[in-house]
Amino acid sequence: MLNIFSFPVNNKIVSSSTSPTRKRYGILGLVFISVVINYLDRSNISVAASALSEELDLDKVKMGLIFSAFGWTYASLQIPGGVIVDKIRARLLYAIILTLWSIATLLQGLISSFAGLIGLRASIGIFEAPSFPINNAIATKWFPEEERASAIAFYTSGQYIGLAFLTPLLAYIQGELGWRGLFVLSGIVGLVWAVVWYLFYRDPENHTKINQEELDHIQKGEAKVKIKPKPFQWKDLKHAFIYKKLWGLYLGQFCLGSTFIFFLTWFPTYLQEQKGIDLMKSGIMGSVPFLGAFLGVIISGLLSDKLIKSGVSKEIARKAPVLAGLLLSSSIIFANYTTSPQITIMFLTLAFFGTGFASIAWIFVSAIAPKEHIGLIGGVFNLMGGLSAVIVPIAIGILAKDGNFEPALFFIGIIAIIGFLAYIFLVGKVERIEIPTNE
Repeated sequence: MLNIFSFPVNNKIVSSSTSPTRKRYGILGLVFISVVINYLDRSNISVAASALSEELDLDKVKMGLIFSAFGWTYASLQIPGGVIVDKIRARLLYAIILTLWSIATLLQGLISSFAGLIGLRASIGIFEAPSFPINNAIATKWFPEEERASAIAFYTSGQYIGLAFLTPLLAYIQGELGWRGLFVLSGIVGLVWAVVWYLFYRDPENHTKINQEELDHIQKGEAKVKIKPKPFQWKDLKHAFIYKKLWGLYLGQFCLGSTFIFFLTWFPTYLQEQKGIDLMKSGIMGSVPFLGAFLGVIISGLLSDKLIKSGVSKEIARKAPVLAGLLLSSSIIFANYTTSPQITIMFLTLAFFGTGFASIAWIFVSAIAPKEHIGLIGGVFNLMGGLSAVIVPIAIGILAKDGNFEPALFFIGIIAIIGFLAYIFLVGKVERIEIPTNE
């Protein structure tokens, strides 16, 4: 049986053997669980929202601000977070930020003020800011180009499959322990996982259970990422902003994130208040779109890598799933035209399936960003996606302040179409940007 959690007892790699080891899949499992916990601590407030707002007397505009507070800091710190990822080893950095955001999550269960909730949600955004740049850097280190979309799809699916199964569980926990107990328990889970991560994660060159054949497989061709990052200089920032194709990625990520943020924040409230579905039933029905998104991201990653291996161009193999996914995401608008909870869930599931199907967009950071600045470009990319977490919750709170969410769903659907157009007209040919040697 494969022991997926292996770690070194010294600094030497185990001698090579005929067949490559498969330790990269164990590392991928660690990243997957970290993503699940990451999104548990982002989304638990959406489950708690109705009870929390009632107890603390918070209207929809104030709840929109609370939902948005995470995005203020998360988005603004993506560039510094990306720079940090280029400088600090993932083993240590992930353990530190996991610990800090888990403490902030736990503390949410101990306060009773609007300002306190804003502050703690903002602090979670601070500590989670480097998380997805770390994930992308790990995938780049541990997987060759031909496997990277599948790897990114797998760990990205953690945000969907985790929430699909956790949403009913979180609703049950709140029913038993209240919204305060929900936050406290979520924080404890994260603290435990921070210890597990530090014990078991290693970079490929420091992992004693990996053999030379697997290292050679990881490092073949485009996967040779042992380039030592240059010391960061502020002038390096221009490389994140002077290329049209990067702006296409950034705009597309903002639009993709907008659909996701609706599901991560206002979705349970929408089901309960717009469609009249009670907490426990909304927890169960609300898990279905997350399952749809999970299937979307898994199918997309496998399909994209299969097309690459079959000789299909990157323009088709990488961009087609993202384009199709963004179009499907716009179908959220059709939920406005039915009163049936089941048909509503069907349209929402189709839209969230599209979001999942387009979620391999991170592959473009690995494929297009200059090698010297993968962390930096990943940070800017996530910054633009993170801006949706700032703008969308507030916009929905304003659009739905009278209890009608229909304008909000139109808003989200139109943004998805804008993302589709950004990939068509701005991204262009999928190829790595090479920085001139004199810069």
